[in-house]
Amino acid sequence: MANKGVRLLRTVFSHEKSISWFPGHMMAGLREMRDQMRTVDLIVETRDARIPLSSINKQFEQVIKGKRRVVVYNKCDLAPTSIQDTVRKVMETRNQRTLFTDTNINKSVRQILDVARETAKSDPMRYPQLVIMVIGMPNVGKSSLINALRRTGLNRGKAANTGAKPGVTRTVSGRIRVLESPAVYLVDTPGVMIPHIPDPITAIKVALTGGIKDNIADDTVLADYLLFRLNRLDHTDYSTVLGIERTDDISEFLQLLGTKIGALRRGGELDTDKTIQFFLRAFRQGRFGRLCLDELDESSVKTFFINNMEDAPLSKNQAQKAKRAAQRQRSLEKARSKNLK
Repeated sequence: MANKGVRLLRTVFSHEKSISWFPGHMMAGLREMRDQMRTVDLIVETRDARIPLSSINKQFEQVIKGKRRVVVYNKCDLAPTSIQDTVRKVMETRNQRTLFTDTNINKSVRQILDVARETAKSDPMRYPQLVIMVIGMPNVGKSSLINALRRTGLNRGKAANTGAKPGVTRTVSGRIRVLESPAVYLVDTPGVMIPHIPDPITAIKVALTGGIKDNIADDTVLADYLLFRLNRLDHTDYSTVLGIERTDDISEFLQLLGTKIGALRRGGELDTDKTIQFFLRAFRQGRFGRLCLDELDESSVKTFFINNMEDAPLSKNQAQKAKRAAQRQRSLEKARSKNLK
């Protein structure tokens, strides 16, 4: 649909209230991850390719310290392929090996199995069987990835429950076999959110991609930010897809969209909730094409890591726990070395 012109577009989106969502099962899941870490050989940290920075959870750094890790950017079919080289280079500076996956394509998923084989064959005595723990923030597609790995490696069906809403997996699972030779097992874990996301815009991006339950976030703010980003990216496909004129005013946009899809109550009043959910669902389903919500220029990347990844000082209790965990890990490594002699 041709646009009749758009008023001056916003260049900045201002929102000061962040979103906090850290239910009890996440804390319990984090503890279980720590407890099982000594039996794990490789970490697959799953992130969302649409938010390659915002889907990083700095809590994992302390949990998986010292373990081999591969970072998997899932849902790459929903993000521009042009960001992949940039993201790889950024993560290389942080010593993180990076893959991009689409769980619907076996060849894409097979990259992870190749890393597993490579790890197992590097030291067969140390890895008579390889145990991989799959971790990540909510709704990045961990369970879907596990099912895809099982389908690709063993030609078998689902082993992990999946869903479009965050919080489907609530506990650390038992081992799921995904490869016969070498023997490779996966452990699924609950999606773990950051207890407090300091940057409100980062929190909005996580919520937009389904990482935070919609009833926790202000969905009007989510819709407004999405409209802002689509216009800033000059991604006017939304106008064609939705069959409405382009605008940068959320009230006008919702009225146009609600009228188009018939989301009106008696008397012609706009059903705002229904209209917003339609808009958010269209984005999450990829109807507006491939999108990346994070800014990936050098300055923005640097600012992100300064604002979101600097570690807060450990409390006395946290420091004691970290010390005990380190001692357990050293004891395990010594026992393992003796067994190999």
